[in-house]
Amino acid sequence: MIDIDRVRADTPACENIIHFNNAGASLMPLPVQKAVIGHLEEEARIGGYEAEEQAAEDIASFYTELAALIGARPDEIAYVENATRAWDMAFYGLPLEPGDRILTHRSEYMSNYLGLVQQAKRRGLYVDLVPSDAHGQIDVEALEAAIGPKTRLIALTHVPTHGGLVNPAEAVGKVARRHGLIYLLDACQSAGQIALNVNKIGCDILSGTGRKFLRGPRGTGFLYISRNMMERVEPPFIDLHAATLTGTGSYELAAGAKRFENWESYVAGRVGLARAVGYARQIGIEAIEARVTDLAAKLRAQLVDLPGVEVHDLGQRKCAIATFTCPHEPATATVKRLRKSGINVSSSDFPGAQLDFGPRGLTSVVRASVHYFNTEAEISRFCAAVAKR
Repeated sequence: MIDIDRVRADTPACENIIHFNNAGASLMPLPVQKAVIGHLEEEARIGGYEAEEQAAEDIASFYTELAALIGARPDEIAYVENATRAWDMAFYGLPLEPGDRILTHRSEYMSNYLGLVQQAKRRGLYVDLVPSDAHGQIDVEALEAAIGPKTRLIALTHVPTHGGLVNPAEAVGKVARRHGLIYLLDACQSAGQIALNVNKIGCDILSGTGRKFLRGPRGTGFLYISRNMMERVEPPFIDLHAATLTGTGSYELAAGAKRFENWESYVAGRVGLARAVGYARQIGIEAIEARVTDLAAKLRAQLVDLPGVEVHDLGQRKCAIATFTCPHEPATATVKRLRKSGINVSSSDFPGAQLDFGPRGLTSVVRASVHYFNTEAEISRFCAAVAKR
């Protein structure tokens, strides 16, 4: 059970505004906020380099905390400035050759898909879209049937940004292992709301952010690369932190996943993200997952009962993200209307989800992301505001 009084006391912004947008748009718990501000104050007081040296233990905890969160080893974790760049650092370094094929799904994050298409044009690769099953998630049987002699990579977004669907990551991992394929999983929206274990999932690479359900600072992210995959991926760019010059024409990459990092980074953010992960782990990821799943299910049930409101979440399994549309009102108008009532939500629009929205005839949806600090009373108030015209 989650101590709601405690977590709401650590989230003072909840008192006056209902935050249902992007996991509260990174509403940092007070301990995380204090960790970030405390480090920035030290930078102002004694200097950036000196403050970093002083925070060495907190910085090191980033690797142990993230590793514990996803069932990895600390040397398999890299600090990266956001989830997209973490995904890029891995994908753009994969050993793919002309003619190789990549399997993905319509729920893939659009930035990722753009990267797939770009590399396909540059390197003579092919990108194949695996069809959805009856629930709208990636069809695992169709995935396996689509694997051919030149298939090298499965790239999948665990939870798409534009809906509550949870793709069957573990089932996909079994297929990848059975066929010896590289498995790249985007966990940007799932880290912090769903229990993740890279060994159970079977992914070789996993990318994530700090600013969403982990409630960490913006400008923070992480990358997991398994030890088995480490030597097969060449970082797309390196610096003095990622590698050492061993001769005028040679270099040696840093040990472990730190070869995917930059020398310059947001140190206060790293300290804050480590604290945010520790905060989530102290509450318990399984408890968080159970609560947000229950809250989102109650939210969808109440929304369905509102005249004309349509809920658009796909998937046999659903998460904390609920998406819907109101009758005779664009999603952007709903967002603005609710904001006037002290309710923060966001919208997902066609350009960012066209692979999924196109076949479904959608142009945009309202996205309401509950988190463990939200309450049933807030859900009722939210639905009353949605119904009011």
